[in-house]
Formats: sequence, structure tokens, C-alpha cells
Amino acid sequence: MTKQQLLDDTARERRTDLSHPLNYLLIGSDHRPGANPEDQRSDTILIVHVPAGMRQAYLISIPRDLLVAIPAAPGYGGGQDKINAAYEHGGGGEAGARLLSATLTRLTGIRFDGAALVDFSGFKQVIDLLGGIRMCVDTQVRSIHTKTLFTPGCQQMDGARTLDYVRQRYDLPGGDYDRQRHQQQMLRAVLDKAGEIHLRNDPVKLDRVLRAVGGALTVDTNGVPLEDLLLALRSLPPDALRGVRVPSYPQTIDEVSYVVLDNGGGGVFDAVRNARMPAWAATNPRWVNRL
Repeated sequence: MTKQQLLDDTARERRTDLSHPLNYLLIGSDHRPGANPEDQRSDTILIVHVPAGMRQAYLISIPRDLLVAIPAAPGYGGGQDKINAAYEHGGGGEAGARLLSATLTRLTGIRFDGAALVDFSGFKQVIDLLGGIRMCVDTQVRSIHTKTLFTPGCQQMDGARTLDYVRQRYDLPGGDYDRQRHQQQMLRAVLDKAGEIHLRNDPVKLDRVLRAVGGALTVDTNGVPLEDLLLALRSLPPDALRGVRVPSYPQTIDEVSYVVLDNGGGGVFDAVRNARMPAWAATNPRWVNRL
């Protein structure tokens, strides 16, 4: 597992206290075979919010086409663009993550206790080592990448099939919002499967899974030992995860499709900053789903 400085100074919480509410930035990228190597845009942007007490966790998906102001960076003068372009304008990797974190903090006012950069291509191996995961397809869709037809119903998927499914957004009723929800479901399914197969009782498989996870992850723990963080997060109940869709809507501007915040995000970012997410979720059920 690689450790890097993924957070910009403006986006970093000065000191992480595991007894306080926690906010982590999760950036996922999946560079598919045949894709342009210059394409360094982030496919997935999640704010993981864990209220004090660690009895719940909220996976807040940031629409990748969200129109934002991106700060200047070396080789980039700054300007309005889709938020997933911040990673590209920063040069990808560590520097790209820092510019993305600075962009997100400027937009939301949220500072982060840590960050992780996930290579979803490498994540396929993790899912395969776990023996596949159970995913529930709610709408029939044909992959634009592999032409695979995904039919409704709960089914076992290997790594390649899972990642193919969670990349889809065309021909789905909710478009990119459905894609965000499917990615949230994938993360929940991986955690569930890891718990079900009792990895601690199989040291050989545990070692293989940990090596695969480490190969797919770059982390910034803000000075907190990773072991301490994982130990603290183990107290989360099995049904603790909630998926959150940021209140927003699609809009075409100068013939380009963007996503624009609805009333500044409907108060979700204020709720994260002020430790009021459970109350916000209770009063905004249309934007929240149990994973």
C-alpha cells in the first residue's frame, strides 16, 4: 500500500481525532484497456462521512460532471470545469488528488481527515479473491463497453463483471445518479463479503486479499496509523452504510452537459460540516438510500 500526500493543505483537517466526526475523500479511477493514456479524469468521487460514535457512515457521491471552480495549479490557470477534470488538470496521481481535494473543499467547506486513491482496475483482483460479490441489478442495461446484458435480479458477479456493471450510466433511468448508487452498492457488497468469509481464519487468503488491496490503494491517513483507523471503523454495525446523492440536476451550458447543485446542494455539505448528517438524512429521504 502506497502512502502519499493526497490532500492539499487547504483541504486537510489540521488534526484527526477518531472520537470526533470524520470525513474522508475517496477518489476512484479505472483506466480501461484501449483508453487514452492522457485521460486522467477521476471516475468516482466520494465523501465518506462517519459521525462521532461510529455507528453510521454516509457515502456521499459527488457527480463527476458537477460544474465547479477549479483553483490554479502548476501548468493550469484555473477556471470553471467539471469536477472530475480537476484530477486531470493536476496531472493525475498525487498532484491530481491534491487539486481535486482543494476544489472540493472550496466548494463544500469540508476539510478531510484523510484520503484514498483507488485503482478500480486493480480492485477486480480483490473481488475475485473474495470469490465474487452479490450485486442486485434493478434495471436491465447493456454494457457500452463489453455489450454484456445485465438483467434484473440479485446475482453473483466476478471482478470484471462487477466493474463493468458499475461503470454503466447510459440507458439507465437515473443516468449518472444510478451509476453512483451502483458504486456505493459495490463497496457495501465487498465489505459484506469480506466479513462473511472470515478472512482472519484463513491467513493465506487474508494475505492475498491484503496484498491485492494494497496494490490498488494509495492512502493519506493524515498522520493517523492505518491500524488505529481500521480498528476504530470495525465498530460500524453491518447496516450502518447509507448512500447519499447530492441534491443537483443536469443542465446543458454552451452545448456541454453539466450537473449543477440544487440550492447549493440542499444543505448536505452544511450537515457534514456541522455534524448533523443523521438529522439531514431523516428529513431528506429522497436523497438517501440504505445500502
